[in-house]
Amino acid sequence: MDEIRTLWWDHQAGHLSYIDQTLLPGEYQVRSCADPEDLIAVIRTLAIRGAPALGVAGAYGVALVAKGCQSLGPEDALSAIATGAAGVANARPTAVNLSWGVGQVFARLDAMAGEDGAALYRAAVNAADTIASADLQTCKELGGNGAALLPDHCTVLTHCNAGALACSGWGTALGVVRSAVAAGKQVQVIACETRPLLQGARLTAWELARDQIPVTVIPDSAAAFLMARGEIDAVIVGADRITSDAVFNKIGTYSHAVTARYHQIPFYVAAPASTFDWQSSARSVVVEERRRDEVTGFFGRETVPAGVPVRNYAFDQTPLDLVTAIITEHGVFSLPNDTEKMRNAIGGQT
Repeated sequence: MDEIRTLWWDHQAGHLSYIDQTLLPGEYQVRSCADPEDLIAVIRTLAIRGAPALGVAGAYGVALVAKGCQSLGPEDALSAIATGAAGVANARPTAVNLSWGVGQVFARLDAMAGEDGAALYRAAVNAADTIASADLQTCKELGGNGAALLPDHCTVLTHCNAGALACSGWGTALGVVRSAVAAGKQVQVIACETRPLLQGARLTAWELARDQIPVTVIPDSAAAFLMARGEIDAVIVGADRITSDAVFNKIGTYSHAVTARYHQIPFYVAAPASTFDWQSSARSVVVEERRRDEVTGFFGRETVPAGVPVRNYAFDQTPLDLVTAIITEHGVFSLPNDTEKMRNAIGGQT
């Protein structure tokens, strides 16, 4: 399996390079962000997406802000970086990793109060590089932990894209699949297409086909039918935020969790510590609602009558009591028995 690099810092050019995910699978193109305004637009259009990848993007976003502050003296540089970093952190509201990545790098700069803008820029790039490298290692540790849950021969259902494209590389839910395959297990994947933007059909299928891991795409609404037929052995999804009482993930995840529980199929969530937000409850989280036109058209053709309202929520919330286990870099935690153990292992990370 050739590793996919989703985003990285070009040290020679001084900008962030990334795979434009809006073009896949038809076109593979690497683009760049030279300033934080570019990055905010890229995040909002989903050219960079996926919770861990947004954490890395947030970290590099601080570096992009600091790049424009290199000429400032010690008194002004940190304040200007704080203002610009806040704009990056607020580019999308639901995935907690974005603000986490911004916060991790800014905390490093805040500890350097008194340094000039040039020194803060160098420190921001170094801190973001560290976060990107750690994210890849985290995914591989998480994947190894989760691979042990899968039988030697199995079919896994997944929703949206929680693969290498959603991280620095390797992936969370797909990281579990990749690690299981690397360990010699025979895993087939059923990828829900994930309407309205088809991240499962476009991105998950692209990744797995590239790695020659068997994958079949289905309409989201077919998942329950396949579970009823006994064709699904496990459901594995990623997460954009895990609160004290719920998992937030791509809209449609909740339906799969309810159906999996009814059919007594394990429902696993794979997520790094940076995705946990124990201080919040589901009720307090802002769920992003996206543009109407993502739903009303398909391949250039209008599919919803003019004037008919649309509700286009990007995420839903799955109660923790529907989750069989959460897979992290710190281990696998069965719910509800390991809830306190998980809090102790991860609480200090968030």
